[in-house]
Amino acid sequence: MPSIAQIRQTLLNKERSATEIAQEFLDRIAHLEPKLHSFVTVTPEVAIAQAQAIDAAIAAGDPLPILAGVPIGIKDNMCVKGMPTTCGSNMLKNFVPPYEATVTAKLRAAGAVMVGKTNLDEFAMGSSTENSAIALTANPWNTAYVPGGSSGGSAAAVSGGECVIATGSDTGGSIRQPASYCGVVGLKPTYGLVSRFGLVAFASSLDQIGPFANTVEDAAIFLRAIAGYDPKDSTSINTEIPDYAALLTPDLTQSLKGKKVGVITETFGEGLDSEVEASVRKAIAHMESMGAEIYEISCPRFRYGLPTYYIIAPSEASANLARYDGVKYGFRDESAENLLSMYENTREQGFGAEVKRRIMIGTYVLSAGYYDAYYLKAQKVRTLIVQDFQKAFEQVDVLVCPTAPTTAFKAGSKTEDPLGMYLSDLMTIPVNLAGLPGISIPCGFDSKGMPIGLQMISNVLREDVLLQVAYGYEQSTEWHKQKPSL
Repeated sequence: MPSIAQIRQTLLNKERSATEIAQEFLDRIAHLEPKLHSFVTVTPEVAIAQAQAIDAAIAAGDPLPILAGVPIGIKDNMCVKGMPTTCGSNMLKNFVPPYEATVTAKLRAAGAVMVGKTNLDEFAMGSSTENSAIALTANPWNTAYVPGGSSGGSAAAVSGGECVIATGSDTGGSIRQPASYCGVVGLKPTYGLVSRFGLVAFASSLDQIGPFANTVEDAAIFLRAIAGYDPKDSTSINTEIPDYAALLTPDLTQSLKGKKVGVITETFGEGLDSEVEASVRKAIAHMESMGAEIYEISCPRFRYGLPTYYIIAPSEASANLARYDGVKYGFRDESAENLLSMYENTREQGFGAEVKRRIMIGTYVLSAGYYDAYYLKAQKVRTLIVQDFQKAFEQVDVLVCPTAPTTAFKAGSKTEDPLGMYLSDLMTIPVNLAGLPGISIPCGFDSKGMPIGLQMISNVLREDVLLQVAYGYEQSTEWHKQKPSL
């Protein structure tokens, strides 16, 4: 799979055109989609037109933008003007937004070639992409297994070589967990570093857009292209965006030397698959052999992240999804006899089981008499989780732990066990609650041949340190070079 830098050099050397590269990926999508179902919508006309514009710029001698000619998948909860945006739901199955998300506008300006919109759990609610009303996405390493979620389509598309990079959104681990399951790099940036304008909201205080890539360097280049202040997003951070890729240390003997790495003790123990633990422990030992200083760090409230999240996130979802009533846009039940039955029927037919479950939970905990007992208490625990991380980063540069307690599971094995499904995000959720950046990179395989992910976490706006440490580990191992045979 070519990297962003390799595609750029190929174009500059005029060895191949952007149109030829785009067509190659479109052909691969056509070949693999019957197996993977990574995409909700494939956009060959858009891709070829964008590629031809890059070729014209090269012919004219114009400078190439940062992602020129790079095939990209867009998670289908990000609005692209004139392109269907379904959110994996029957509620928005025919919705075509009249406006553009800030991230996709930046990707257009950066010269990326959009090959399609990728599948996801409905409204990004899920951990396996089995909640999509559109398709069931398969894991490229074994199509009987799930790719993770909610950004499973993006992870599978990058892992399967259907695109070079892809966007994802991460509310409780929805970039990092599928990245772990599919053996690719998944980065969740600091909350507010990347604009959420045009991202269909799930839980507004937790949602964050980020990249999927095959390498840390590609993720760094991608992040620079989409990060930055946006006046359209009230939570956007006005900060200078560095050249993350330029900060990566090319000398691997020095990349981890002196870095203080904290191992979160609460992430090991009951519930963690033994093969996952062995691979992560081996990765930590490897980092120590490269000169990193390893510390055992306790984040005592880490284990309370899951119950805290499943009060806060459904509460915000309950408020955000109230707009889908059949009046303004999206699906409407045309057979209803009156306004009330139209509301009821529209939501009954438009939303899937998991979305209904979370709306009901959120409405309950926000109701009079339960707000203080549940929602307010959860917000207090969230503050304690933030304080635990702040204390940890007084001692170390990055924290490490498994990305997920297990590797990918078989499709259908947890559909009747929502609590078991929720545990898939046990390791990733606290990072969202604290608004921190986190990354998952490959660190091994289990006995079934399924990928294992290593999660690294850094302090707010320290993506530079996070990417440096991740790059040092990645480039000194071979895990990222192994790809599924499709």
